[in-house]
Amino acid sequence: MKKILIVDDDKKLTDLLDEFLSGNKFKIKCIHESINALAVLEAYKPDLVILDITLPEMDGFQVLRSIRKEHDTPVIMLTARGETSDRVVGLDLGADDYMPKPFEPLELLARIHSILRRVNEPSSLVDILEFEGLLIDKMKQEVFLDGGLVHLSTTEFEALVLIAEHASETLDREFLVENLRGIQWQSFDRSIDVLVSRLRSKLGETPEHSRFIKTVHGVGYIFIATRINK
Repeated sequence: MKKILIVDDDKKLTDLLDEFLSGNKFKIKCIHESINALAVLEAYKPDLVILDITLPEMDGFQVLRSIRKEHDTPVIMLTARGETSDRVVGLDLGADDYMPKPFEPLELLARIHSILRRVNEPSSLVDILEFEGLLIDKMKQEVFLDGGLVHLSTTEFEALVLIAEHASETLDREFLVENLRGIQWQSFDRSIDVLVSRLRSKLGETPEHSRFIKTVHGVGYIFIATRINK
């Protein structure tokens, strides 16, 4: 049974989500204080975290930042404000998906299943992509940069695989929107650009230096590294 940790100070909402998700064969743990979220995550070892942005003591962005220092656990962010700026910040910090309140529980359930499928489906993770200085192990969902392990969120990993599998092809934002599952992307906002920017940063790139992913201005991105294995 997959485990979900819910971090939200709205007890009425967490009770409803606990009942709904438990009824859909998930094991649920709810906490209402953000200050202990990381310790609970390390002890509970959930398969996914649902994290509210507006929390006392530490807001959801601070909690997510702490999680991403040590863990790649998928995180769905919740916010009552529904602002694009919140979404961009959450993605920039490594969130895997984002839902504005109020939301339909069935939509949340679909997002959860989508994220967990791409984490656990062995059929789509069957080989290794190797480039000069970069190795992507799709089976283990691990990325090595110059021999060192790089910690990516599940969405960042999926984006890297998608772009690397189309090496030397210019991929426009519409292609990425259509092929990245989980987050409800919109090609006209900055979500895709924020995701790729964060990915490039983790690969040691800067806006001025492209080793793997190059921006094609006004269009999208192209993976420029040389493939080693065929």
